[in-house]
Amino acid sequence: MNSVPSFRSAPLARFGHVLARHSTLIQTVQWLMVVIYLFLVTAPAFLPVPDDSKHIWDDLVLFAQFAFWGVWWPFVMLSMVVMGRAWCGLFCPEGTMTEWVSRHGLGRAIPAWLRWKGWPFVAFVCTTVYGQMITVYEYPKAALLILGASTVMALGIGLVYGKGKRVWCRYLCPASGVFSLLSRLAPVHFRVDAEAWKAAPRAHAVDCATLVDVRAMTGGGSCHMCGRCSGHRDAVELAPRLPGSEIASLPRREVSAWDIALLLFGVMGVATGAFQWSASPLFIALKQGLATFLVEHGVMFPMTETMPWWILTNSEETGEAFTLLDGFCILTYMGGASVVLGGIGLAGLAAAARLLGDRRMTWRLGYGLVPEGAVGLMIGLSSMTLTQLAGEGIGFAWVPDARAGLLVLGVSWSALLVWRSLPGIGMGRKLAAWGLAMAGAVAHAGMWGLFFFVW
Repeated sequence: MNSVPSFRSAPLARFGHVLARHSTLIQTVQWLMVVIYLFLVTAPAFLPVPDDSKHIWDDLVLFAQFAFWGVWWPFVMLSMVVMGRAWCGLFCPEGTMTEWVSRHGLGRAIPAWLRWKGWPFVAFVCTTVYGQMITVYEYPKAALLILGASTVMALGIGLVYGKGKRVWCRYLCPASGVFSLLSRLAPVHFRVDAEAWKAAPRAHAVDCATLVDVRAMTGGGSCHMCGRCSGHRDAVELAPRLPGSEIASLPRREVSAWDIALLLFGVMGVATGAFQWSASPLFIALKQGLATFLVEHGVMFPMTETMPWWILTNSEETGEAFTLLDGFCILTYMGGASVVLGGIGLAGLAAAARLLGDRRMTWRLGYGLVPEGAVGLMIGLSSMTLTQLAGEGIGFAWVPDARAGLLVLGVSWSALLVWRSLPGIGMGRKLAAWGLAMAGAVAHAGMWGLFFFVW
């Protein structure tokens, strides 16, 4: 029975069809975003670093910092949870540029090495760590180096591989893996009616820029929500769903150990360390302890030697410079956060899977921790927003309560999804497996709780 007609009058379905019919308007918006992006990334790098008398509204450097790190990225992450990867399909500048270049490029076949599923993990970790080493959030040149390098690589991949496709976005984008995880929580998706697809007459293939097999699509992890497939064969439409339901019903073929590695060791590990190290008493104790040890042994150069700004923060304008000791401590803190938080999460999942008698459940249950990982990213990114606003004399008394509420929400939502992902077994074993699988979410929330409410 074809279930599509009963939904054709639904507002969401109609909106999806609007996206399919107005590709020219969407492309105009996309290229406008490209212009804004290139200007905000490039122009501030050639301007002097502002002094304390400048403000967000009267200095381009401060405005660009606030636009990127205070507004752009926090709301992009939030949009993944609310609307799926609509940002990727409708607004992302890199996606627009790499697809356009690919239409005029060499069109070579995508090699096997490029399809490796571990690239999103490697790219996210490397970009996050490098960004902290050169203080990407504060210095325009550092932002231009990282964001510009990403854009150049996206253009290069588009120039060589695919034919009008977003090969970079699908396989190599540093944020793609995180976006894929968060979008699985979204309350909307493009639903495919398999029976209607089979019954419909043959039609031209969908021009899916991210190489998704629309016919077999069951979720939003790889779908960029661009709307090009909406209405295809009378079988595809934008539809509502219960938030997080995709994770609870995730088919085994879509489960990937690399996704869980990214979540546990990248999002909940490295990213948490990146957000916290500069104000963490543990970091201060580590640095002081190592400095004392070095002084006692007469080794002074790690505390005096610096590196070029593109390796380690070294600003002539502000006088801020990281020493080799600073760099080592930053790496150690982020690495430690990754090993400890990721290790606790993985050990809990593995123990739960062993209790269930199915090792593959280690990765399957891991997707249930996505809400807590998402909350950590949003709290961390919003902290930069609040810091920038505080510098302008703008504060909010409700922030501590909101942070506590978000942490509770993240753990509770993860608890629900993990529970729904467990197989039908005895209640005792199910409760035990559920408790073990939740170890990572509890440890992650506890780390943020210590950071905000104890330290």
